[in-house]
Amino acid sequence: MDNFKRENIVIAWLAWHFYQMPKFLIVVWNNYFSFGADFFSVPLLLSTLFSPWRRYKWRYPKGFNLGEYFSAFISNLFSRIVGAMVRMMLVVVGFLLLVFIGIAGAVLIIAWIAIPFFLVGLIFFLFTDHYYLA
Repeated sequence: MDNFKRENIVIAWLAWHFYQMPKFLIVVWNNYFSFGADFFSVPLLLSTLFSPWRRYKWRYPKGFNLGEYFSAFISNLFSRIVGAMVRMMLVVVGFLLLVFIGIAGAVLIIAWIAIPFFLVGLIFFLFTDHYYLA
C-alpha cells in the first residue's frame, strides 16, 4: 500500500498503457485466433477432406450387377467430391478469417500504442499558429 501511494501517477499510467494493456490485448488476440482455428477446425477438415459428405454412402451390390455397381461407385464418388468441395470452401473461409483476425489484432494493438502520440500531436496542432497552412 505504501508503494502504491509513492508511485507517480504518470509512471503508473505509462506502465499500464504501454506494458500491461498491450500484453492483455495480445492475450485477447490469441483467444480470438484460437477460437477461429477451433471453430473451423482446419486440421480436422483437411484430414477428412475426401470423406463422403455427411457420411452418405451407397452399398455395392453383393452379386455381379455391373449397372448397380457403377451406380453405387458414381454416387459414392459424387458424395466424396461434394464433401471435398464443401470442406475446401470451409478451409478457405477459416483461413481468411484467421488472416482477418491477425491483421485486425495487429492494427488494434498498434492503434492502442499510437493513441497518446496522436493526442499529443492533436493538442500541439490545435494550440500552435498554423497560418502557413492557409
